[in-house]
Amino acid sequence: MERNYSNPTEFILLGITSDPELKVTFFVLCLIIYLVIFLANLGMIILIRIDTQLHLPMYFFLSHMSFCDLCYSSAIGPKMLVDFFAKDKSISFTGCALQLYFFTIFGDSDCVLLAVMAFDRYMAISNPLLYTVKMSKRVCYLLICGVYMVGMMDALIITTLTFTLSFCRSNEINHFFCDIPPLLSISCSDTYINELMICIVFGFIEMVTIPGVLISYCYIFLSVLKIHSAEGRSKAFSTCISHLTVFTILQGTILFMYLRPSSTHSLDQDKMTSLFYSLVIPMLNPLIYSLRNKDVKEALGKLRKKLSF
Repeated sequence: MERNYSNPTEFILLGITSDPELKVTFFVLCLIIYLVIFLANLGMIILIRIDTQLHLPMYFFLSHMSFCDLCYSSAIGPKMLVDFFAKDKSISFTGCALQLYFFTIFGDSDCVLLAVMAFDRYMAISNPLLYTVKMSKRVCYLLICGVYMVGMMDALIITTLTFTLSFCRSNEINHFFCDIPPLLSISCSDTYINELMICIVFGFIEMVTIPGVLISYCYIFLSVLKIHSAEGRSKAFSTCISHLTVFTILQGTILFMYLRPSSTHSLDQDKMTSLFYSLVIPMLNPLIYSLRNKDVKEALGKLRKKLSF
């Protein structure tokens, strides 16, 4: 019979490192990264909102990707930065649950959104004349609602299962935010169901995202082959490069994090991987799209001229 344990009222986040010299380096680096995330993603959202040239389904989904990146990095970034030099590194039980909940919502939504964006690129390339008709505002809003619904359902399942566990071993989380593996490691409850549900939930996300993107790009490739001019083929492929780059970086990191043999896991390595997908990727996404996208660069140029005038 399972014993009843009282849960702690708060947790202590041990952070990225305890080395005083490394703390300064990591703090400066993470502060710069978070400021770039905040400014670049917010700037992308505002730019898409105010420039009529970017009022297309592709940029509608891109603005929501920037919103997701901004939200899930903000769920952990400010607290992490404060904890570098704070004496009290505690986070309440409720605060920890909310941090995991919002991080999961927008992290999972970001993954599913990549599959939706691949479908959008297929619609644009396969039949450009009917693109705006088939990808109407109603269709775009239905797709984005579906994306957030998947994120919310996954987050609710994961957070509820995690925080109904008993945490009697310790209230110290050897991480810089309330992530699932370090929380499970300090639980004294049987975590088999949690681990099984994590596999099912994340497996579902991957089964939606990876095949969705691969199937869409197979059809895109076949559609591009039907384009007779080399210039047309080059233009069609160029619109997909940014999306494929973002997809490859994100999925490569997730697969490295969750598909490694358990024997190769180390807490320090997990922290660095988590730091990459929680802060570095949200910084790279708007930079990749702004540097490789002709329409975004033109919109930035027009905005720069207006501001200078």
